[in-house]
Amino acid sequence: MTKEFSFKLIATDGKARRGEISMPRGNVRTPAFMPVGTAGTVKAMYMDQVRDLGADIILGNTYHLMLRPGAERVAKLGGLHTFSTWQGPILTDSGGFQVMSLANLRNLTEEGVRFQSHVDGSKFFLSPERSIEIQGLLGSDIQMQLDECIALPAERKEVERAMELSLRWAERSAKAFGNQPGKAMYGIVQGGDIPDLRIRSAEALAAMDMKGYSIGGLAVGEPQETMLAMLDITCPVLPAEKPRYLMGVGTPDDLIESVSRGVDMFDCVMPTRAGRHGLAFTRFGKINLRNARHAEDPRPLDDESNCPASRDYSRAYLHHLVRCNESLAGMLLTWNNLAYYQWLMQGMRDAIEAGRFEDFKAETKEGWERGDITAL
Repeated sequence: MTKEFSFKLIATDGKARRGEISMPRGNVRTPAFMPVGTAGTVKAMYMDQVRDLGADIILGNTYHLMLRPGAERVAKLGGLHTFSTWQGPILTDSGGFQVMSLANLRNLTEEGVRFQSHVDGSKFFLSPERSIEIQGLLGSDIQMQLDECIALPAERKEVERAMELSLRWAERSAKAFGNQPGKAMYGIVQGGDIPDLRIRSAEALAAMDMKGYSIGGLAVGEPQETMLAMLDITCPVLPAEKPRYLMGVGTPDDLIESVSRGVDMFDCVMPTRAGRHGLAFTRFGKINLRNARHAEDPRPLDDESNCPASRDYSRAYLHHLVRCNESLAGMLLTWNNLAYYQWLMQGMRDAIEAGRFEDFKAETKEGWERGDITAL
């Protein structure tokens, strides 16, 4: 008998939540950060490294995988878990955001969206039903409804149109998904930066009784205070017994502020992308290894870290690798960054269980503000 998808709350501290998602492929401790495996790979990392850092789940991208190598091909080769060698849970997005942000010659209708690949100009059609079909072929454990995500700022009429379309697509996505034992489909709250539209979207999705809920359409150009204000409005409307996933967010500060408002799951390309561009995230804040001041600094990024990339290599060496454009620079800094993100999530989980989340938040931010100079 297949283990069912379930979510339980273990502890709360204020609005911050410590929970656990159970699925056949494993459990996901929340709050959780999902490393992004855009094309079936967490860039610059081996999958066993990602698991060893403490990640319980990764994200795969429907848009990129449907373009290359193709969902049917991945299915023929055993599904994304076998293809990538990641055996834990995988969440796939719907492809909607990338269609709106990357694809060429888009033609959006009620039925779906026709577009040309940004890679080679090939023509594709993505509907709610086709998005769910692709995610099923990939074999993902948590699937997303197809939605329309628009950039902010935008006029109310346009935000409302996209939100209402996304609700209709949510119903079609749910019907296409059906009842898949051990798996889940999440609805996506839209509504831009307009409070009453966010509430209307969240209420309508909650009435559909889905297994989880995503908060989309944020981190798309609006300031952080706007994003957090939308979370303050949206989270209380969503069912407390279901997981909440803030899509595409974000910086360490975004994560800790969002957890304090009741969010359970996150994904973002930031730690991997920043690593490839010479930027390290640490408990001392951000460290730009391109800066000349690191050229003769023998210290590691963090001598207290359990991650070899953070602990065993000098800043001078990392600076040298970055300035020489060596591939190892991106590998080591990505490793460090994902290690820090997982350390931060574990710290938040522990703090919520201990009833000291606000203390942890204050201590963490104080460390960022002090910076790494004090470690000399």
